[in-house]
Amino acid sequence: MGVDWEETFRRWSKPSSDTEQTKMDNAESMIRAAIRDCPVLAQRTIEVFPQGSYKNNTNVRQDSDVDICVRCMDYSFDDFSQAGGIQAFDIGRYASNYTYGQFKNEVGAALVAKFGEKGVRRGPKAFDVHPTSYRVDADVVAVLEHRRYFRDLQGQLHYHSGAEFHPDNGGQIINWPHQHYASGVQKNRATGNRFKYITRVIKRLRYRMEDQGIDAAKPIPSYFIECLVWNAPNSCFGHDAYVDDVRAVLAHLFNHTMRDDECKEWTEVNELKYLFHWQQPWTWQQGFSFISATWDYVGFE
Repeated sequence: MGVDWEETFRRWSKPSSDTEQTKMDNAESMIRAAIRDCPVLAQRTIEVFPQGSYKNNTNVRQDSDVDICVRCMDYSFDDFSQAGGIQAFDIGRYASNYTYGQFKNEVGAALVAKFGEKGVRRGPKAFDVHPTSYRVDADVVAVLEHRRYFRDLQGQLHYHSGAEFHPDNGGQIINWPHQHYASGVQKNRATGNRFKYITRVIKRLRYRMEDQGIDAAKPIPSYFIECLVWNAPNSCFGHDAYVDDVRAVLAHLFNHTMRDDECKEWTEVNELKYLFHWQQPWTWQQGFSFISATWDYVGFE
């Protein structure tokens, strides 16, 4: 007997269960307490907030760990490349002796003080706070504020506030979690909540395909799927049947990832990073292969 995709998609579109949500909330609450109770960090201006699929309400059971951002607002990495010739010293911004490495070490010490050495593992990008029966696994990333300065149409100087961190093994990563959240909420409202429903469905499809050995699904991160679905126009959503939404989204993505020039202007959900920039960990070819394989897997014609 074939799969009843309509029933399956409706089931897959639902958010986490109340039990899973409670464990996620518990993890977030305990990490907030760890940062709050640290005497060194208490002297700094710190923001602690969830990000990723948990915050954006697109998580499914397979990626239900919690991503927590610990952002120091006292120091920032500044980007003036879009500021029309303005330099840091023009607006009183000067380099600090405080380094990102120092801040990450302080966050690590606060987590160990709260959860014990065996409860925390330091990775190149984030600290893994191990799960218990009370809370889920949590990835805690320490970041400094990143400011991208720009001029508006009237020539006034503004900046986008993001997050920047430097992995232990080198490199620079800049994210825009608050902008991602706001843009995702707007898209979800414009599609009658279908954006997040269909994102969960395609994430679940990806996990099932990987379990069944389909190579095209293996290198595809959940975040990438959310960004792909976000780039489908609102007209793809809101059909009577969920299966028709999935068909319309996949068809649009398939047709526009066949060639680089059809999707080179696509952005992440935050609208501040190009989705297929050369520094991204994925390519448009991988996106096309995944979408094509997903279309075939469901059996669309």
